[in-house]
Amino acid sequence: MTAFLFPGQGTQFVGMARELTDTLPAARALFDEATEILGYDLLSLCVNGPAERLNETDASQPAIFVASLAALESLKATSPDIVAGVTATAGLSLGEYTALVFAGALSFREALQVVKARGAAMQAAAVATPSGMIAVLGLEPSEVEVLVAEARSAGILEVANLLCPGNTVVSGTLAALEKFEQICVAQGGIRTARLAVAGAFHTTLMQPADETLAAALAVATITVPRTPVWSNVDALPHTDPSEIRQLLVKQVLSPVLWEATIRDLMASGVDKFYEVGPGRVLAGLLKRVNRKADVTNVGV
Repeated sequence: MTAFLFPGQGTQFVGMARELTDTLPAARALFDEATEILGYDLLSLCVNGPAERLNETDASQPAIFVASLAALESLKATSPDIVAGVTATAGLSLGEYTALVFAGALSFREALQVVKARGAAMQAAAVATPSGMIAVLGLEPSEVEVLVAEARSAGILEVANLLCPGNTVVSGTLAALEKFEQICVAQGGIRTARLAVAGAFHTTLMQPADETLAAALAVATITVPRTPVWSNVDALPHTDPSEIRQLLVKQVLSPVLWEATIRDLMASGVDKFYEVGPGRVLAGLLKRVNRKADVTNVGV
């Protein structure tokens, strides 16, 4: 069984999609339609930058979404049998929208309109409360939870991503993050890394972005996907449109259960993965879950 995985925010880079759009008309057509929907030249931003603008949440989310679907078009052109044989799909955070488009649950146009609203709302929430995210390496999630509880004396702090063994991400206010880092140093140099993101994604600090997203999803048509799509919220496959809509709203405030998603995909019989989109983050996480996992990158 084969699964497609689609990346999330943070995988963008200046220059992405240049070659695809130069050589593949279907990829260029996606960016042309995106420019019409967004009201600015998304391809120019992806290819030329500046990086500071591309890295902002309201720009990076549409950019990664469209670039990932452009990569999918390249695979359709070169290996249509692989695409036709996919039996499962998932995406990390933003990537879940790409997975839903691939699975036929959302149209490209409506999904991009939702992603545009999602990125803008998350950017606004980040600006309203200065915050961020820290990756914690080498600890079990239960150990991270103990540190988070201690650091909460300085502000809001929550576990945001459970990515793979030894890689848990926490999100919170800047003061709480600083307290968390101090605790990690005091307890023997626990390895941490600040993530280059604008805010505390997948926590309650993203309110009221969830309300904005709910409004955008309420007017979007979601149909039964032809391929089951695994949700970040519960790490389970879903095909019911109303459930999918509710889970997408909940996802903004909930931890991303990526390791559990990968384990459930493998338990369901998936033995071949394709990472479709910019970067190789998902392949790296997959190998941390199962170093023998068979994964191919389809990049931009």
